[in-house]
Amino acid sequence: MTDRDGDHRFSAGEGFDDPYDAFDLDPPELDVDPGKIDPVDSRVVADMLDERQLAADEVDAEALLKVGLEYVTINRYEQATEALERAARFADDDRLAQEAWVNKGVAHAELEEYDEAIGAHREALAIDEESDHAASAATNLAYALWEFGETAQALEYAERAVEIDDRFAEGWYNRAFFLAERGLAEEALHCLDNAIRLGMRSATVLEEKARVLEELGEYDEAETIADEANEMRERAEQRLVEQRQEMSGGEAPQPGDVEVTDPGRETDRDDEFDLERE
Repeated sequence: MTDRDGDHRFSAGEGFDDPYDAFDLDPPELDVDPGKIDPVDSRVVADMLDERQLAADEVDAEALLKVGLEYVTINRYEQATEALERAARFADDDRLAQEAWVNKGVAHAELEEYDEAIGAHREALAIDEESDHAASAATNLAYALWEFGETAQALEYAERAVEIDDRFAEGWYNRAFFLAERGLAEEALHCLDNAIRLGMRSATVLEEKARVLEELGEYDEAETIADEANEMRERAEQRLVEQRQEMSGGEAPQPGDVEVTDPGRETDRDDEFDLERE
């Protein structure tokens, strides 16, 4: 063995050509990098769909919509926006496309991307301003505009939502929210009563009604409504405790240890607007 001064530099060479193509059962349009694309989404269609290569009838827009809605359900809103936009763009059915745009707007709002949410809801309304999804688009557009600082337009679209569908309980509640924020308590109370008559009798709605009644000086009625809201929350809390006990099979937490917001919304006033998902 001989000693060498320094490291010997080996030639990298040109290597060998690969005589074999990669074996893959998927069609070429689904050839994506799994490190970049969510595998759940790529089971339906690749994340990098190219409209120049795929015709609309080759894409299952309904399946894409379901994927997007599943992402919303598990709070993966960024992935939801991507899947829902593809569903909307590839849908050959206007109703399906409108539903996809509405839910894309909801997902953007959850991410506090209000500019994008506004755009998505406007796309939905551009398809049809009188359909069954149009009221949801209008009320969610109102919320996004409110958060974006466009309060006048927000009230306009909140009113449009109940004009489109006067039996849309969430629309009446959301309109009441805007009116109350602008100091129009009597009109807000009327909207809240409509929402309650249409079945939206939750603790959150009753608390809002109690607040409006206080502003109108109806303190006794406000106290009665507030007590009913508290009782409703306590019952919901007790049900949650019992459910946790059944699931754990062990000792249940005390009711005071569990915080419940009904129906699934925070108690902070900034978060009381009801996002309407399709």
